[in-house]
Amino acid sequence: MWRQTKTALHKVLRLNDLLRLRALKSTSAPERALKLQPGQNIHGFTVKEVVAVPDLFLTAVKLTHDGTGAQYLHAARDDANNLFSVQLRTTPMDSSGVPHILEHTVLCGSQKFPVRDPFFKMLNRSLSTFMNAFTASDYTMYPFSTQNSKDFQNLLSVYLDAVFFPCLREQDFWQEGWRLENEDPTDPKSPLVFKGVVFNEMKGAFSDNERLYAQFLQNKMYPDHTYSVVSGGEPLCIPDLTWDQLKEFHARHYHPSNARFFTYGDLPLEQHLQQIQQEALCKFERIDPKTEVPPQPHWPRPREAHMSCGPDALAPDQTRQNTVCVSFLLPDITDTFEGFTLSLLSSLMVSGPNSPLYKALIEPKIGTDFSSVVGYDGSIREASFSVGLQGVSEQDLERVKRVIEETIDQIVLEGFEEERIEALLHKLEIQMKHQSTNFGLSLASYIASAWNHDGDPVALLQINHSVDRFKRALKDNPRYLQEKVQQYFKENTHRLTLSMSPDEEYLEKQAKAEEEKLQRKVQALTEDDRKQIYEKGLELLSAQAAPQDASCLPALRVSDIDPVTARTPVQISSVGGVPVQFCEQPTNGLVYFRALCNLNSLPEDLRPLVPLFCAVITKMGCGSMDYRQQAQQLELRTGGMSVSALVTPDSAHLDTYEQAVVLSSSCLDRNLPHMFDLWRDVFNSPHFTDEERLRVLVMMVAQELANGVSYSGHAYAMTRAARLLTPAGDLQETFGGMEQVKFMKRVAEKQDLNHVIRTLPRLKKHLFNPHNMRCAINATPQEMSNSSKHLETFLKEVSENRKDLKPVRPTTVQKPIDPQLESGPTKTLIVDPQYQPCHMKTFFQMPFPVNFVSQSIRTVPFTHPDYASLRVLARMMSAKFLHSEIREKGGAYGGGARMGGGLFTFYSYRDPQALQTLSAFRRGVDWAKAGTFSQQDIDEAKLSVFSAVDAPVAPADKGMSLFVGGVSDDMSHAHRQRLFGVSHQDLVDVAHRYLSVGRCTDGAAILGPENDALRKDPSWIIK
Repeated sequence: MWRQTKTALHKVLRLNDLLRLRALKSTSAPERALKLQPGQNIHGFTVKEVVAVPDLFLTAVKLTHDGTGAQYLHAARDDANNLFSVQLRTTPMDSSGVPHILEHTVLCGSQKFPVRDPFFKMLNRSLSTFMNAFTASDYTMYPFSTQNSKDFQNLLSVYLDAVFFPCLREQDFWQEGWRLENEDPTDPKSPLVFKGVVFNEMKGAFSDNERLYAQFLQNKMYPDHTYSVVSGGEPLCIPDLTWDQLKEFHARHYHPSNARFFTYGDLPLEQHLQQIQQEALCKFERIDPKTEVPPQPHWPRPREAHMSCGPDALAPDQTRQNTVCVSFLLPDITDTFEGFTLSLLSSLMVSGPNSPLYKALIEPKIGTDFSSVVGYDGSIREASFSVGLQGVSEQDLERVKRVIEETIDQIVLEGFEEERIEALLHKLEIQMKHQSTNFGLSLASYIASAWNHDGDPVALLQINHSVDRFKRALKDNPRYLQEKVQQYFKENTHRLTLSMSPDEEYLEKQAKAEEEKLQRKVQALTEDDRKQIYEKGLELLSAQAAPQDASCLPALRVSDIDPVTARTPVQISSVGGVPVQFCEQPTNGLVYFRALCNLNSLPEDLRPLVPLFCAVITKMGCGSMDYRQQAQQLELRTGGMSVSALVTPDSAHLDTYEQAVVLSSSCLDRNLPHMFDLWRDVFNSPHFTDEERLRVLVMMVAQELANGVSYSGHAYAMTRAARLLTPAGDLQETFGGMEQVKFMKRVAEKQDLNHVIRTLPRLKKHLFNPHNMRCAINATPQEMSNSSKHLETFLKEVSENRKDLKPVRPTTVQKPIDPQLESGPTKTLIVDPQYQPCHMKTFFQMPFPVNFVSQSIRTVPFTHPDYASLRVLARMMSAKFLHSEIREKGGAYGGGARMGGGLFTFYSYRDPQALQTLSAFRRGVDWAKAGTFSQQDIDEAKLSVFSAVDAPVAPADKGMSLFVGGVSDDMSHAHRQRLFGVSHQDLVDVAHRYLSVGRCTDGAAILGPENDALRKDPSWIIK
């Protein structure tokens, strides 16, 4: 009876909420905010400024908290994906990583929510669209976003309590930061080692040479204050941090007087202010945190520095692994207009093949690509501009410096073409009109750095004011930009030239330095110290294993989730014999075009070259334009044009899939004919014969792939583990896995690219074939007919490319593009009925101090009734078992399980373990089969899954799940209902049915350092 009464009351409250929100939404959020007046006091905050920003469709409200002086900015916008963030200026003076470790530790429990890890628990108790925290060089930010108003209040309570009233327990410091502990915590005789999540995260971060270079460059460029240290933590300095120092840093820096609050969206500002005041700010008095960053004293003469790094086994040219870069100190970022001007100037100098520094450095092939730090950087108090090259031979280092200097002289003399400036301003216009799903987070990140140093965040939002002022400055003084180059680059004595070269013994030296640091710590221990370490290790292990009562945390309920799938009306018809999907959306004057061309006729031997073809096809020139003219027209007329490879598993059959390339572009409606003219020339007359241009692009692609492995190693491990489980998984490894990285390395090493040049037209014949094409357009209703007309003209003009080529694989199946239209247009899928999934385990030995581990299991496709249960199980297993085993106990930065594409996949990221993590995956399956989880655990997992299912979709991407993946609204709704219906027994059943040893077909992959155990195990393939 009580339960029924409570439910009835809940419905009444929800109805009242809906009526209140409906009344609020009778006027727009920006209009409501405009009614606020400067000087008005709202819940302890005083309004300082109210400014309409029509370019971004928002009203900005600046406030100050009366009691503490906390700054506040609200961006009122008609966007249901509401965001909150609080940022604090954090200025460490050593490289112990105190702000980074503090960021982790404050999220491990607070006064009101003393459970361990409330942050990760809230991921499963809310419908958040984003939850995270960031440590920058001089601030720490805690943002979240959600589309649910009750969820917003819940998360705000947790975030406020975490930031301002954390427990900061010593055990949390050990777990998240660093600790000395027995290698086997249960064996006091096992050796003592360093452990800790941040310790391992930063070891992984600094195995990335690009990250290492950027950090060293900043430290040397700004040597006199906080920027001279590593805010994230230098691995060998992290063990110098004490728990007391962590608490002292929090007391000084995590105070409202040192805080900047930002909210965004359509929820009422007054409600936010009341909650922040009542739950946090009313408990503080104003202080002077003394966290200001002083300006960096300018050098009277330029400086040079050198550093070492580990060799890159995947580098496209092993003899050219040096990096050199010149950096210039620029003005304070709080000068909004000067920062805007220098950012534009930076783009003119280095962006694209028409920029002078691209022509001078990239095209002569002195290096493989720009250095990892390039262009304008306004992320710290005083900005910088950097330019240089990676993939340089040692004898060319001086040449790079000389070329940079000569090119700056040339810019001062000649300036820039007017059309290039026009193209850059056009790009800005498109960026302002394009609507993303995380616009609030983008705004928070955009204003964070300047606001952190007391710049005006509202001025930053008024981009058109800066554009107009920039145009006037250019009109008044045609040499305006040249004079800026003269001032900031030619005459600037605060200039650093940093070179980096590989050292074959680098990793050994790092390991030796860590061992020496460890031994110094160990040798200083008494027997009592060792005993205490062992006992504390057992205590931590016990705490990590203990069940947690999370009932104090707020939570949504499954009943709070909308039972109905949001539908996206689309119209599918035919234009010029090609199926076209039209989706009317409020795109803000932009038109989004996609075309999907299947690869069913492509010979097997050409498959590995598909990603390279995609990367170069819009960058080689076409029609009457060379590649520079093409790049200029792309910038002047479009928001970009790209081609990418795609492999889509069928929603109903694991051994059926679609292989394709996807063409994507956007433009302002006035430029529609120009955009389709550009695509016509790419289709009809692409340029393939310029070997010099092709070599530049090949080297850049190969270098980018090599650089990405250390950052996205878990993605590569997951792709490899799935390679032999489905036909689609095999092709995904070819297109985007380690096979592609190594293939591009081999192509880049070729002295002669004529074979590739001869192959590109063959690829084009199969890839750009209107016979195998379908298109999609997202635009406003007013622009749809015009879009259809120009699309029809384009399809007529490329009709000569139409060829009825036979599929290479004889077994194909025709399937309706829209499952609801049985008699409508169809697409051709590859079917492999003879496919035999295989078990394969691969170890890639890499120059990393940490591992990336994955195991993948073949299960069922999207429309299978068990798919929903496996999806909920993956989320629940991640939160309730794997998080504790892999992150808390194992020390990895992250790990978990995912369900997608018919595969149940385990993974870990920046992981000090390898085989132990594979064991944790198996124990996770045993845990699921035992069924010891509760209904609350299931409900939390469902909430987490629904937060992904109901994630906001931008107008540009509406209808794409149908167009690309063939998943209709009806199919999504059926899946939604199955998710609601997943029961305890369903989860136990699917764990037994699909994940048990002997019942499943699985694969595994590890990317990581030398591992004797793996080398001695004949079941592992060593790469």
